[in-house]
Amino acid sequence: MSTIMVLNGPNLNLLGTREPATYGYETLTDVESLCQDAAATLGHDVECHQSNHEGALIDWIHEAGRRVKTGDMLGVVFNPGAYTHTSIALHDAIKGADVPVIEVHISNVHAREAFRHHSYISPAAAGIVVGMGVQGYVLGIQGLVSKLKA
Repeated sequence: MSTIMVLNGPNLNLLGTREPATYGYETLTDVESLCQDAAATLGHDVECHQSNHEGALIDWIHEAGRRVKTGDMLGVVFNPGAYTHTSIALHDAIKGADVPVIEVHISNVHAREAFRHHSYISPAAAGIVVGMGVQGYVLGIQGLVSKLKA
C-alpha cells in the first residue's frame, strides 16, 4: 500500500477561522480526516504535513521524491497557499525531486486578486484542482491515483 503525502503551506493551519467566506469553516484537522478517508477508499495511506516555512515544504517534497523512487509513496497533493505565487524554489524542488504533484486550491484563485492568477507550481504539477473547496483535496487524491494508474 503506497502512501500519499498531503502538504499544506502557509496559513492553512488557520482554516476554519481565516476568511471563512472564502475558505469555508472546515479546519485543517477536518481536511486531513477527509484526505485519510478518500485515500483509504482507494487503498492508500495518507501522511499530512503543514508548514508556514518554505524550507520545510521543500524538505518534504525532497523526501516524497526519494520515497516515490522506492515505491513507498505514490506522490503529493499540495496546497502551497501564497507560495503558489512567489516560490520558484518550490517549483524547482518538485522538478528536481521528480515527484508527481497535484496542486490544490480551496478557492478559485483565478476569480480573485490579479496577483493570485499566476502559479509557479502549476508548470511543475501533474494536475491542478482549483475552486472546489476542501473537496478539492479528495479530487486531488483521486486524480493522482487515476493519473498514475493510467
